[in-house]
Amino acid sequence: MKTHVALFAVLPICANATAAPMDFNTPKTITADKIEYDIKSESIKTSGATEIVNAGGGRVTLTDSYLSQRGEELSGDDIKIWLGQHIYVESDNITRENNETIARDALFTACDGCDPIGNAWEISATKIVYDETDEMMRFHNPVFWIYNAPIIWVPYYEMPGPGVKYKSGLLMPGFESTNNMGSQINLPIYVNFSDTHDATLTLSYLTKENPLFQLQHRLNLPHSEFRTNGSFTHNRYGENRWHIFNNDVIEMGPYARASIFLERASDKTYLQKYGFYDDQPYLDSGAKLELFGVSSYIVADAHVFQELRSTSVNHSTPAGNILPNVRAVYQTKPIYRETYATFGGDVLGIYADGTTSQRMIGEARIVSPWTLWGGNRITASLATRYDVYNFSNTDMVDGDKFTGLKTRFLPSGYVEWGLPMFRPTSTWTQILEPRARLTIMRHTGKDQFALNNDSAGAFLSDTTLFSDNRFAGLDLWENGTFADYGVRWAAFNDTGHNFELFFGQTYDFNDRAATDPSSGFYNGQSDYVGRIKYSNSKWVDLSTRFRLGRDNLALRHMETSAVIGTPRNYFNIGHIWSQRFIDEQTLGDDINEAITGIGIQLTGRWSVRFNAAYNFEEGMFQRHSGELHYDHPCYYLTFGYRRDNASKEDYVGNTTYQFRFGMSIEGQRY
Repeated sequence: MKTHVALFAVLPICANATAAPMDFNTPKTITADKIEYDIKSESIKTSGATEIVNAGGGRVTLTDSYLSQRGEELSGDDIKIWLGQHIYVESDNITRENNETIARDALFTACDGCDPIGNAWEISATKIVYDETDEMMRFHNPVFWIYNAPIIWVPYYEMPGPGVKYKSGLLMPGFESTNNMGSQINLPIYVNFSDTHDATLTLSYLTKENPLFQLQHRLNLPHSEFRTNGSFTHNRYGENRWHIFNNDVIEMGPYARASIFLERASDKTYLQKYGFYDDQPYLDSGAKLELFGVSSYIVADAHVFQELRSTSVNHSTPAGNILPNVRAVYQTKPIYRETYATFGGDVLGIYADGTTSQRMIGEARIVSPWTLWGGNRITASLATRYDVYNFSNTDMVDGDKFTGLKTRFLPSGYVEWGLPMFRPTSTWTQILEPRARLTIMRHTGKDQFALNNDSAGAFLSDTTLFSDNRFAGLDLWENGTFADYGVRWAAFNDTGHNFELFFGQTYDFNDRAATDPSSGFYNGQSDYVGRIKYSNSKWVDLSTRFRLGRDNLALRHMETSAVIGTPRNYFNIGHIWSQRFIDEQTLGDDINEAITGIGIQLTGRWSVRFNAAYNFEEGMFQRHSGELHYDHPCYYLTFGYRRDNASKEDYVGNTTYQFRFGMSIEGQRY
């Protein structure tokens, strides 16, 4: 059948996602089985398969074509207007009116050649209108086809042209079940303000609860970014429930950066019930200012917390809001050879219900590292620290409440020795390094004043050995003289294989402050700690940290992580087991939990993912989730589920399901 295109001089075509006007007055190339040029009429006729490409890259394919002298008329069979490498509009009747190109009884697809069995999806319509002004494609009476099977009809549909990077409009709906609230249909609307500013509004319809409104807002400016997301619902019980998360980062030049963060929810269970929960134990709001120098930095931050747990561990986390926390460090240039000094300050204010405390710390340290004969490394250090506390109605470690000032002074110093011994061969290089440190501190009974300031927890591990402070925070002091010692062995080769072993212990010469009986610290010898690591720099990464009892080498604590595989096919696991003591002789409940993930690329397009957290002591999954994903060049779909076994106040976890489908056009997902 002969088809006809009139007034076709400036049809917009997208080649490589860039708009290129299709101007037949100046075609760049015409390729055909046979080309005839009529000198009298200055027209061109072709026979067989024909391709016309203009100077801007626009392309049309057809059969047995006729191109008039001025390009105002083009006719032929099987006309296809190509909008990209795999994208075309095919029609029997295409005309142009002002800035609109109109194709009647047309077919649109972005799947040409993507699948050997045919186009994965197509949209047929009685009329397709492409508007040059707003670069939108509008479909009248469209029918969506999948592999030549009609799936759905709607009276009207519109989408951005393939060359449009951002465009406001409706996005693909999402479907899922919810936590005891029935089925949920998500209808997202994308709003584009500029190339660096956009938002997504989502209306969620729930079959057993009132609608949920969601907002995601994104703004990028030179040297700064702003991110906000939140939600709101007025539920069937007449309650307003909501959340808002905000994170803004502002670069204030090469030496300064400011951050503003906000995390609030209407109540403890809202995030879990509506699917926004990410295992966070509390919400943190505040601000931070960072100032950087060549050899110094200052950080000032403030935090206001919202507790999400039913109960919290009062003595290992801050009880109250932190307003403010200011830390500053300055390091001098080398004073003599490699010897340098550092000066630090720390100001902390904590405000809780009916109680406040402020802490000011000043510290100075000089460090002098030396490399001596035979590769021996000696590091000597002297330090002094002075603390001033101002308490108001604060719970103290002796059980009383106190208001007033308390001070303490702590001089200290250490000498550390290490001897790394290398043994290179043609295949492997091995390193054996014994290491020891003797730390001398003033022994004082004022090792801790108040119960709740910064973290006062003590937990022995390989990372706490050879550190200036073996505790998690600054309020609990190291007390007296102690020694750290251990040995490290490592080996590596040119093919990327790396091994590491470490084993060590600490010894306290003075009676320690009362610490958690599960910490691994005791008067005298501590438990033994170590780590084992292996990596082949390709598909295996294994590590474990452990602690063994000082008397019988019984396993007290072990943390293991393993990643095996590639990004497409992998297995990872994180496991923690810890023996807990009520006192030094009485065992409590162990901690025994694992978090695992599995990913399998079943075919080039099908993949499956599974994640789970399992509590061995309770003999149950805390949560698990999985998804089956299909990624086609022209579309994608995901079937997923989540199982949550948590129970808290009005929240009782169950299984929810999710289905997502979307089209892909030249790598752009819709």
